[in-house]
Amino acid sequence: METHEHHGKPEQEPTPAVPFWKSRAGIYLIAALSLGTLLLGYEYRELVFASNLLLWLPLLLCVGMHFFMHGGHGGHGGGGSGNDKS
Repeated sequence: METHEHHGKPEQEPTPAVPFWKSRAGIYLIAALSLGTLLLGYEYRELVFASNLLLWLPLLLCVGMHFFMHGGHGGHGGGGSGNDKS
């Protein structure tokens, strides 16, 4: 078993960086934006329901989910060839 030492102290491996959205500040930002969206939606509910925004909302949600969720599985292309070596 080989240990890496530098001046008598064991060498520490760098810790991986936490993505912003999973950090404490990112979680607080998501909570604040969600609360602000809910409050604005409640305050302007008459305008939202009286307009044609509700007709476009499902389409906008689909496009938004497609845009933001492709980071989770590597995006388009690549696919799995079945002979990946680990």
